[in-house]
Amino acid sequence: MSTETKPPCPPFTAETAQIKVKSAQDAWNTKNPETVKMAYTPDSVWWNRDVFLRGRDEIVKFLSEKWSREDGYSLRKELFAFSDNKVEPTFHLVDLHA
Repeated sequence: MSTETKPPCPPFTAETAQIKVKSAQDAWNTKNPETVKMAYTPDSVWWNRDVFLRGRDEIVKFLSEKWSREDGYSLRKELFAFSDNKVEPTFHLVDLHA
């Protein structure tokens, strides 16, 4: 199994941060946790409500459980902010049944 992260990788510019956000959106909408994890660095930290996830293994576990319960939406991500080594997106869920 590959440990590489899909480019673009830090340091980020406005253009590469935008590309990173959209590639993560595309990966997410596959609803395949193994695909999604590769859009993030091995030491990624996620915050979801009251849960902090650290690293790809926790991301895969979280998404596997989430998607076994939830269906019928797609995710839209927009770039909120970035620095040379971090990207901060905003998330919007789109109901596919509406």
